[in-house]
Amino acid sequence: MKNILLKTVALSLVASSAIYAGGYKIPETSTNAIALSAANIAHNKSADAAYYNPANMMFMKNENALEADLIYVGLSPVKFKGSADVAGTTVSGDISAQSESFILPSINYVSSEFDNVRVGLSISVPGGLSKRWNNSPAKDSAKEFTLEVVEVNPTVAFKLSKNLSMGLGFRAISSKGVVKSTSLASRDMTGDSLNYGYNLALSYRPINALEVALTYRSNVDLTEKGNAKLNIGAAKVYDGGANVTVPLPATLSLALAYTLSTKTTLEFVYEKNYWSAYSSLDFGYVSSIPLIIQPVMDAPIAKNWNDTNTYRLGITQELDNLTLMAGAVIDNSPVPDSSLSFELPDSNSLSLSFGGRYKLNDKMSIGLSTLYSMRDNRTIKAVDNNNKIDGKFSNADVLMVSAGFGYKF
Repeated sequence: MKNILLKTVALSLVASSAIYAGGYKIPETSTNAIALSAANIAHNKSADAAYYNPANMMFMKNENALEADLIYVGLSPVKFKGSADVAGTTVSGDISAQSESFILPSINYVSSEFDNVRVGLSISVPGGLSKRWNNSPAKDSAKEFTLEVVEVNPTVAFKLSKNLSMGLGFRAISSKGVVKSTSLASRDMTGDSLNYGYNLALSYRPINALEVALTYRSNVDLTEKGNAKLNIGAAKVYDGGANVTVPLPATLSLALAYTLSTKTTLEFVYEKNYWSAYSSLDFGYVSSIPLIIQPVMDAPIAKNWNDTNTYRLGITQELDNLTLMAGAVIDNSPVPDSSLSFELPDSNSLSLSFGGRYKLNDKMSIGLSTLYSMRDNRTIKAVDNNNKIDGKFSNADVLMVSAGFGYKF
């Protein structure tokens, strides 16, 4: 019963199944970022510098830059073949999650320079999405896990010297989630939150061809609060306020870019994701719950996620009116075997991307890009898993396609 009622409830609110990045964050939030596999930190002359590296705003041409993007995300129907524990009974299945598709917006703006300062604004979707299962043993704990996340990130940049600039920003993150499960026990939960953080950036250009950048995005604890309805059979055991906290982890990126005489730029990014902040899951309730289920409802659930390393490579080729881009990223899953579950059957991945941006005139440009993430199959043994999952997850690939419009004035 513990697995059915609580084992994975909190992830529905703040960590559903954005499985195309390690964990539940979305690194690629713009057309250029998708084309370059988010290797656009050191070498960035577009409006999305406001999000990826605000320090670079000081090295952009002195004009206002605005970009708007629409991003399509398609999640393949994850397959599972094996068994899991459901209320003390081993249930086997050869099942698939539903396929999912979404349209995500993104807006980035960089101002012209005034008094050696530039400001920026980014509105993006840095994490979330959904996972739905219609069959046991998955639906018993994860029939639906849905998360909506929007980040508003104003930034400011200024020069420390001719070759060195600094940027900083304020993060406001709004999230909303839904969770449903169907078994001997059922749940129907909703929650939302508004939380805050910050980001910092440094850009250094020792010579014209070489660009070095260091960026940091702070951890933001998503403090979801809402309503929970818990039933055992037809009997309602709780209907009231509930809360839970899960981190959107801190990220540190070190980027190095070099531009050849052919106007070809190579960029390498090392990214550290501090997922170890997600150590456990612990619910709180506004009113008391029956004594008989308190041990199940209130017991912290160990997650013990691991910090991860991500490696990104981007290539940019500038032509007369056309800029071509391509990228690759190796991303590791932070989820250990012990806490892997149906709402986030995460695995390591290799992603490839490409795209382009065409300059219509001195003020307007259009862009198109795509990224395909190939997820490793993952086999779990019940002896190693707290949820007693014994089987194989497969078919978790992800497709992203983005179209964007840029305007300078």
